[in-house]
Amino acid sequence: MALSALLRQSRKQIQQEISKKFYSTSVGSKLEGVKHVIAVASGKGGVGKSTTSVNIACALAAHQGLRVGLLDADVFGPSIPRLMNLQGTPLLAADKRMIPLENYGVRCMSMGFLMKDNDAAVWRGPMVMGAVEKLLNGVQWGDLDVLVVDMPPGTGDTHLSLSQKVRLAGAVVVSTPQDLALIDARRAVAMYDKVHVPILGLVENMSFFVCPSCGHSSHIFSHGTLQAEAEEMGVEMLGQVPLEAQVRSLSDSGKPIVLSAPDSAPSQVYRHIAARVFDRLANITSSGIPIIRTVD
Repeated sequence: MALSALLRQSRKQIQQEISKKFYSTSVGSKLEGVKHVIAVASGKGGVGKSTTSVNIACALAAHQGLRVGLLDADVFGPSIPRLMNLQGTPLLAADKRMIPLENYGVRCMSMGFLMKDNDAAVWRGPMVMGAVEKLLNGVQWGDLDVLVVDMPPGTGDTHLSLSQKVRLAGAVVVSTPQDLALIDARRAVAMYDKVHVPILGLVENMSFFVCPSCGHSSHIFSHGTLQAEAEEMGVEMLGQVPLEAQVRSLSDSGKPIVLSAPDSAPSQVYRHIAARVFDRLANITSSGIPIIRTVD
C-alpha cells in the first residue's frame, strides 16, 4: 500500500476514535424545573452573540410571555452583567444553591457576579468546566419555560460538556456576513451536528448599515453569504440584524434595544427571531413538555 494511502487511513482511524470518545450520542439530562435549554453560539468572537442572547431572552419574556432564564457560560469574558444592567453577589438559598439576579423579567447568572470587574479567570479546562457546572446546576432557577445560554466563542470544552450534561432543545448560531466569521459559523453548526443538537437557525448580525442622513443601505461586511449558507445547510435564517449605533449605545448602558427602543429596526428583527425560536421550540418533542404562553 502506498504511503499516502496509509496516511489517509491512519487519519481516518484517528478521527473515528476521537468522535467515538468525545462526541457521545447520549442525550444530556433534563435541568430541574427548566422545560427547554437553548444555546446561542458563534464560532468567532465579536459577532454580537451576547447582545443577541440578551435580546432573544428579553423578547421571549416580554413578547412571548415566557418564564426565561439567561446563563452566561463565557467564564473568561462574561458580558451579561453589563448587558442586563446587573451587579452584586447572588444570595444563597436554603439548599446552598445561588439565587439568580433578575432584571427585565429575566433571571440571570454569570461568572461576572462572582468576580471583580478587572479580575481575570486564568484557569485550565477542568476548572472552567467546574465553574460552568456550578453556574448551571448550582443555581435555583425555579420554573422556567426557556433557559438561554450565552456560549463562549469557538467549539471547545464548554460546548461539548454542556451538550452532554444538559438536554439542549437546540442552538442558535450567530455570525456576521463576512467570510472569516462564516468559516467559524460553519464549524459551530458542524459541532452541534456531531453532538446531535438541532440548529434552530442562523442570525446574521451587522447585516447592513442604513445611513441616518440619506437612508442609503450599505452592506459593509458583504451580502447574501449567510443566506446562501443557510439554504445550502438546510437551516433557517432567523433574521438579519442591521448595524446601528443605537444597539451599541443601549447595550453598553444595560438597556436591551428590544425593550428600550421597541419600534427600531433592530428591535423588530430581534422580536421576529424570538418568535421563530418560540415556534421552533413548540415543534420540538425532545422534552415532551409543551410551552404555554402566560400572556397574549
